[in-house]
Amino acid sequence: MANMIGNGRINRAFSGIPTFLRANYAEDLQALQAKMAVFGVPFDEGAPYLPGMRFAPRSIREHSMRFSPSGFYDIDRGQHYLATEILDGSIVDVGDVDIAPTNIERTLDNITGLVRTLRSQNLITVGIGGDHSVSYPIIRGFDEPIHVIQFDAHLDFAPVTEQIQYSNGQPFRHVSTLEHVKSITQVGIRSLRVRPSEVADTSANGNHVYSMKAFRKSSLEQVFAHLPKGEKCYISIDIDAFDMSLTPGCVSAEPEGFFYQELMDALIALNEKMTIVGFDLVEVCPSLDVGTGVTSYLAAHTMVELMGHIFAKQNND
Repeated sequence: MANMIGNGRINRAFSGIPTFLRANYAEDLQALQAKMAVFGVPFDEGAPYLPGMRFAPRSIREHSMRFSPSGFYDIDRGQHYLATEILDGSIVDVGDVDIAPTNIERTLDNITGLVRTLRSQNLITVGIGGDHSVSYPIIRGFDEPIHVIQFDAHLDFAPVTEQIQYSNGQPFRHVSTLEHVKSITQVGIRSLRVRPSEVADTSANGNHVYSMKAFRKSSLEQVFAHLPKGEKCYISIDIDAFDMSLTPGCVSAEPEGFFYQELMDALIALNEKMTIVGFDLVEVCPSLDVGTGVTSYLAAHTMVELMGHIFAKQNND
């Protein structure tokens, strides 16, 4: 499908500069005239098994170019989403966080600094990982009370030790120490590699945990009943929240996960109840993907649809 852009040129999905959704690239972070900023975090030094997630921001951006700059139409809802927000500059792509290879703490500080700059201008932040360790420095960049909702096959609540401090199995252990995080909700947990000690620790921290089976036995109202309506929330989506049949390009894929509409219904319900101030999508590994990059496309699809609903709510308020 060909996409018309503002200057009248027709760009195919395989041509042009790959910003997310062909949004304007914004280099000057101090003068952003936008409502939402997308940034990449090409970092996978938190992955102790297989690397490759550093290439996801580029791959997901490329697949986002398959969507039209004039948004998308939901035939079931009869509604056109993102009809103007891309072309009028409400969404910008600010490029990638500066990565300092082998200097993990410097990289994490760079991530936090970028998010603080964006939030100081009241922009909704959209992060493209990278492995899941990047969610901690992103969330650390919020200087306001927020609720954190994590969609994941794993708790990512492993203890921090002298040997391992910032792996993709630990981000929400770190997040739990942040004073501005009012609650953590972990949804879709099901991996056989989840340790009993992690379950005990996250429960002792007061976090709300829903396994995949528990989620399916509950209504969305029940799952999110503890979240105060209208308050700010941040969403972290690990691509392994989806069923492994949908995510060949994921190192940590697990069976019996979310199917697309299940997860999207949950995201839409959160958007309707809360005020989403940011989200990330992590753990896509393009080097493991098959065909034309179905996992990267799934990631882009999820992000685009959620962005559409966020703006639709803003426009209706």
